[in-house]
Amino acid sequence: MNQVDMGRGEKPLLKGETFSPREIVAELDKYIVGQKKAKRAVAVALRNRMRRLKLDPEIREDITPKNILMIGPTGVGKTEIARRLAKLAGSPFIKVEATKYTEVGYVGRDVESMIRDLMAMGFQMVKQEMQEKVKEEAERRAEEALLDLLLPGTGKKKPREAKPKPAPVVRPFSFNNPGEPGIMGAAIQVGFPIFKQGNKEIPAQGEPDQEAKEPAEEAAAEKDNSTREKFRTMLREGKLEDRSVELSVSQTPQFPGMDMMAGMGEIGTGLTEFMSALGGSQKNKVLPIKRAREILINEEAEKLIDWDRVGEEARQRVEETGIVFIDEIDKIAVKGQRGGPDVSREGVQRDILPIVEGATVNTKWGPVNTDHILFIAAGAFNMSKPSDLIPELQGRFPLRVELDSLGEEDFLRILTEPKNALTKQYVGLLGTEGIEINFTQDAIKRLAALAAEVNSRLENIGARRLHTIMEALLEELSFEAPDIAPAVINISPEYVEEKLSDVVKDQDLGRYIL
Repeated sequence: MNQVDMGRGEKPLLKGETFSPREIVAELDKYIVGQKKAKRAVAVALRNRMRRLKLDPEIREDITPKNILMIGPTGVGKTEIARRLAKLAGSPFIKVEATKYTEVGYVGRDVESMIRDLMAMGFQMVKQEMQEKVKEEAERRAEEALLDLLLPGTGKKKPREAKPKPAPVVRPFSFNNPGEPGIMGAAIQVGFPIFKQGNKEIPAQGEPDQEAKEPAEEAAAEKDNSTREKFRTMLREGKLEDRSVELSVSQTPQFPGMDMMAGMGEIGTGLTEFMSALGGSQKNKVLPIKRAREILINEEAEKLIDWDRVGEEARQRVEETGIVFIDEIDKIAVKGQRGGPDVSREGVQRDILPIVEGATVNTKWGPVNTDHILFIAAGAFNMSKPSDLIPELQGRFPLRVELDSLGEEDFLRILTEPKNALTKQYVGLLGTEGIEINFTQDAIKRLAALAAEVNSRLENIGARRLHTIMEALLEELSFEAPDIAPAVINISPEYVEEKLSDVVKDQDLGRYIL
């Protein structure tokens, strides 16, 4: 992520900081057809976040994001717009369903867990970026570790400790005792010390044993180094990928199923981390070189990463650029008179309110402030109205965007224009089997017309209807592809009519609904 120098309190900038609102809409157009109003709204919201991060800290803290409420039927691109926006910005992003949360005191997930999930996503993003930075050093260390496993005892050895030198013996001189050296003798003896070896005194004449290694040890070391370098070359050339090595792998016990009750997810995570801090258990596994290398690279990368810095940067990124997409918010809207069986829904709204307004949520990486997290809510509102939400929550989503229903022309564009168009996906999938399929323009028009017709007869599920139509069209071909390959299949209007005639005639069509 690019960063701007703001002195103390430096904040990470969005990856897409150079995009203008027009360019943001152009990027979204590559994947989403239509919905210009929604695209313009999210483009302005993203650009305002970029502008805010360049302001002085005094005014920056007072500018809060303008949350967005998307209103439109299912399958028109609400979720895809938010997901593509987050990917374009490089922001931590999560999609949650409002119906999964319950009021405090009820069995289920509390609304604060969405912020903990967002923080976990941000931590994972920063961790991956840090791993990329130390990847080269981690690979080098993993290579040395693999060579140690392949050739035990050939690694770098500690230098031998030098033997203590014998201390010089200086005799005291005397003027009276015969046989003792005089002043001149003492001077000579101090200048040329005598060393003791057992009971025998010898003059110092250098130390050949300390200055040179033994020939046998030196030859063995050279042989080990030569063998190690040969194996290093083979390892880099991929000639040892199928060879197996015994590797000691750390195993930390997990505690699944702890999120059945509110707050239990944090307990399960805490227990897992506690066992990890104790070191977990070590288990020896015999693995091929390819798999062992992956494990060793991950282990070495984790040793090189500054985890405190990862947590701090992830927290800043979540607070400044995080995006939470709350889907199905219309399902917790209370219709008519409040109270009764819908009281828990209103309770969920009351619990969501402080998170959207701005609160501090405790996570295992530290407290996260939600003041500047962008919230995008979405719902079909076919059974309720936005006004059925509690007034305080309505006020926290000042931008309301209505998304248009999709028709035949939209389906035609969806099948051909986006980078991930369905026709391109099926061409790629069947191409792996040696089947080349070619869609004619008339056949694509017929598919779009059928999707619009079925949506008008049954529930309008938007672009998701195209998945139903395409699967029904190519089901038989996908099943028989391995048996008839290689082959070239032309998808013409006649082919479409032949495969989908039953779908068009059958008024029930229930079995084709996704």
